[in-house]
Order: sequence, then C-alpha cells, then structure tokens
Amino acid sequence: MSEPQGVKVMVVDDHPMWRDAVARDLAEAGFDVVATAGDGPQAVRRAQAAGPDVLVLDLNLPGMPGVEVCRELVGANPRLRVLVLSASGEHADVLEAVKSGATGYLVKSASTAELIEAVRSTAVGDPVFTPGLAGLVLGEYRRLASDPAPATADEPGAPRLTDRETEVLRLVAKGLSYKQIAERLVISHRTVQNHVQNTLGKLQLHNRVELVRYAIERGLDTP
Repeated sequence: MSEPQGVKVMVVDDHPMWRDAVARDLAEAGFDVVATAGDGPQAVRRAQAAGPDVLVLDLNLPGMPGVEVCRELVGANPRLRVLVLSASGEHADVLEAVKSGATGYLVKSASTAELIEAVRSTAVGDPVFTPGLAGLVLGEYRRLASDPAPATADEPGAPRLTDRETEVLRLVAKGLSYKQIAERLVISHRTVQNHVQNTLGKLQLHNRVELVRYAIERGLDTP
C-alpha cells in the first residue's frame, strides 16, 4: 500500500467547515492536499490546475453535480482516482457515481480512520465501498455484462494476456483488493499493480471499473 507522503489529494465539498475538516485530517495523516473546491465548475478548474492523484468528492454540489465533475475529470485523465464521500447511501447514487468513473464510495458517517484508509487504498486503485455497497456494485457489473460483448478473448486479433495477467484479472473481477491478490498469489503489491496496468494497456481500457466489466463479460469472475 502506498504511503500518504507524495499522494496529492483534492477535497471537494460545498460545506466549508466539513471541507476544511476533511482536508485537515488528510494533511495531518501525511497526504499532500493540493487544493479544495466548493462547487462543481470550481472543482473542475482547480483539479485541472492542481493535478491531484485522488479527488475526494461530494455528489451534491452547486453549479455542476458531482457525477458530472467525476465524468469530466476522469474522462480527461483516466489515471485520476475518485473517492466519493457523500451523505447519501442510496443505491442509485452509488451506481451513478461508479458509472461516472469513481473508484470508491464512502458515506460521511465513516470515521476519520476509515476515510484515511479509503484515500490510501483509492490512491493505488483499490475499490473502497461503505460496507454493504460492494455487493451492489458487483451485481450491477454483472447486469451490465449481460449485454452482448463486442468481442471474446479467443476471437482472432483479441489481445493476448499472459497466464498470470489472466489470473490477476480473475481475482480483480471477484472484487479482491490488490493487497488480497498479492497475498493469495504470494507476489508483491507492486507486481499486482504492474500486471493490472499491463492488462489495461493491452485491452485499451482506462480504469478498474472498465476492467471488472470486461472480465465479467467473459465469465472470468466464476470458477
């Protein structure tokens, strides 16, 4: 797991006291808080200027909804990780956030320790969800994957993954974190990250959300 030092974080929330408290907690934990913003358009401008690694994002923002902020910024920079921190635990909000490119979703009732750990995990691409929401998201992936897939792995011209890349992809599709995959395969966390990045490149995908959908479309989440 990456250490907070060197991880650039931006906090977006329209409540100044909450926004400042989150930024302070993250800074005290060792993260480099490079910017904050209080509305959607401001969030887009400042994120483009500051180049954070992780965006901690509220959904209910004036000027532009959080999901639109997420969609625009992740679309322009697929390497950006977005952790939604919202008062809402509604399933529709969670699914919309994930579809817009969010890596994880935490409700605001989470403790400071949970938030810090979530930002740390989000920075390395691990999905983080408030308990009870991970199964919902995985179920939605499976529903989306029931749509006809444009290609299958054994079609001529399809990208060829190594056995280890396929093995890692199967575990990603089952919802395991990079740390859990590393422990199961007895390899380093960084090696898992490298396999995932190589796979994303070969498949011309942008993030873990797309990768999980690709895997489930091809049945890689089942034995």
